[in-house]
Amino acid sequence: MRLADLTTLHLGGPARAVIDATSEQHLVDTVRVADEAGDALLVVGGGSNLVVSDDGVDGTVVRVLTRGIAVDGDACSGATVTVAAGEPWDVFVAHAVERGWVGVEALAGIPGSTGATPVQNVGAYGQDVSQTIASVRTYDRYDRRIRTFAAADCDFSYRHSRFKAEPQRYVVLSVTFQLAFGDLGTPVVYGELARALGIEVGDRAPAAAVRDAVLALRRGKGMVIDPADHDTWSAGSFFTNPLLSPDQAAALPADAPRFEQPDGSVKTSAAWLIDRAGFVKGHGSAGVALSTKHTLALTNRGDGTTAALLDLAREVRDGVQRAYGVTLVNEPVLVGCSL
Repeated sequence: MRLADLTTLHLGGPARAVIDATSEQHLVDTVRVADEAGDALLVVGGGSNLVVSDDGVDGTVVRVLTRGIAVDGDACSGATVTVAAGEPWDVFVAHAVERGWVGVEALAGIPGSTGATPVQNVGAYGQDVSQTIASVRTYDRYDRRIRTFAAADCDFSYRHSRFKAEPQRYVVLSVTFQLAFGDLGTPVVYGELARALGIEVGDRAPAAAVRDAVLALRRGKGMVIDPADHDTWSAGSFFTNPLLSPDQAAALPADAPRFEQPDGSVKTSAAWLIDRAGFVKGHGSAGVALSTKHTLALTNRGDGTTAALLDLAREVRDGVQRAYGVTLVNEPVLVGCSL
């Protein structure tokens, strides 16, 4: 099987073997056997955050297909909900909104599996998963045992966690969330979303309305998977928004977006930098291009290759560096290739 069949970019060469793990025990056993045999191993969830070499993977690919959403605790203040790693993320978000569980409604439409969300500390439209994660259950490949990490021990930061810091060590088995009850979502802190809802930043709206508005915004940017739309043949946002020192932020043009962070750093917009550096929507060639809807997504137009996609990524990264002195960092995981 080609990894192109398992990734949202539809890119990637063959794997020597592919195993579908449909239970937690099967997943752990498969990983343990591969590790004991010294076999190269790639764990794949939804494939939405992977850029795989055209040469593929000379080893075993384990697809995480575990399913399940279980309420562990139910109190007046909220619910404790454990979700299997292979559960599609947007299925869980829809389920949460239907049940009146508040805290993930602005994360609607994000492709991939629930187990991947704590690794990247997935976030969008003013929410990220670390705000509601209570614990993460993992298989530790180094110590060969099950380990559960409380949220405080996950080292969450912007698009980062301890699981991303040691990508070969932990296999996420399930994620437990602590979600409040209510009809209204959490306060909307993202301006674009507030405008779409017709409210002020800091106000609240029905969680279902927030989810619908986010889905509409994401579709407008090609960020909701549609097999017929090549703008969605991507790994989502290819670059993270840069975190700059105050001096670096001051050196940007006056109209550059600036968002002060609690640690004193300043976040700016990667999409703004890309666009202002001269890389317009649709820029590209050789079967790959920036999305025609959003400059932050690098897309396969149907006949692209990973090599061509990485060439485009380097062109954009280096162009932004020359224009603004800011080095963009890729968000997707690169497998068998590099920038």
